[in-house]
Amino acid sequence: MQAKITSGTRKSKTATLLALGLGAAVSLLALQSAQAFNGPTAINIDGGPLGTLALTGGADGYFYGLSGTGNSTNPGLLGTDKATGAQFMNGFVQVQKTTGLLQFTIEVGANNSLVLGYAPSKPSVQTFSTGPLYAGYLTLAPSSAFSISIGQIGSLEGYESGIDWNNSNMLTTDIFYVENSQSRGISATYTDGPISGTVTFGDGFDTGVFNFLQALGTYTFNSNNVLSVFAATNLGRTGLNANIYGNAATPYSQSFVANYGPNYVNSTMFGAYYSYTMGNLNLVPEVQYVYAKVDHKLGLDKFSSNFGAALFADYSFAKTPYSIGAWGEYFSSNGPDYWFINPGAQGIGVSVSPTWQSKNLFVRGDIGLMHLTKFSNNGSRGYGNDGGSRNQADFLLEGGVLF
Repeated sequence: MQAKITSGTRKSKTATLLALGLGAAVSLLALQSAQAFNGPTAINIDGGPLGTLALTGGADGYFYGLSGTGNSTNPGLLGTDKATGAQFMNGFVQVQKTTGLLQFTIEVGANNSLVLGYAPSKPSVQTFSTGPLYAGYLTLAPSSAFSISIGQIGSLEGYESGIDWNNSNMLTTDIFYVENSQSRGISATYTDGPISGTVTFGDGFDTGVFNFLQALGTYTFNSNNVLSVFAATNLGRTGLNANIYGNAATPYSQSFVANYGPNYVNSTMFGAYYSYTMGNLNLVPEVQYVYAKVDHKLGLDKFSSNFGAALFADYSFAKTPYSIGAWGEYFSSNGPDYWFINPGAQGIGVSVSPTWQSKNLFVRGDIGLMHLTKFSNNGSRGYGNDGGSRNQADFLLEGGVLF
């Protein structure tokens, strides 16, 4: 299961939610967050009969150094003997129509995500069934309170984004790793004052099997306090031969549920996060629990689950181009199935990411430390070529441009 290192197989969080026209409450959720740096600023262009269109985009890359690697004959848990290197990360162009009854979003590019505890992987345009089309959907918005969208859309699960410049840190958590990403479906949102609710039905994990239900509820107490609760479940069974997220080495058409892990797509998830802002400081605690029931036809012979908890913090230094993002996490995988790191793994992690940004340019670093409190279950290994180390560290330096 180490082949499941992410390469764009996660969601686009707040950016996608806003693009869906999900209403005032979700918009407040995005705007109140003291993000570590400012994301792309839309360029308005004349779309002729389509009206005004919003153009955004960005590209970034990074240098990395890793501990916990193996050697050429035994790459170990990280799956690599390459302790240093450079990598392209994300490149996107997005065009949106966000006004009027009929709206749309088209987002094209190559995507990658960095998860603490795994080696960096290459970005890919063969992750999804739609190829380089990361997001593409039509939205019908008859009022400011209600909208409905259909197409290739983002997940409602969790706080973190699959596009790194939507996050305060380069590295992401265990919580992010086990979540659904882009998939095909239909999504509807209704907003009533401080309350907003969104429901999506589609082919979770981009499998082409339409049996996956997601929901997100948001309550905005005020501009500084927002609670979000999310859930997702498979309403039937997604078989082992269904296609699922690919990566740079394995295209979508050659990636199957049997190899990816039937427990992910045949699971039920509950989670919540709370955003609190005080001046330039934003704190977001998040908890999540996901489980897969016994299903012998899928090879799920015992109940298994994964629990994750994290605290995210962003702080922007007033009247300077500097900011800092950080998070700490705890995770516990239970049962025989692979959820995160290896079956039965438990651990704690921390990430700290200072950032400098001047208009469209940004540079940031990230130091991440993972400590496995448990990793030996069914012959599983730790880090290093001998598989005996409980610790892994990431040292990253990123540069990019946004527009």
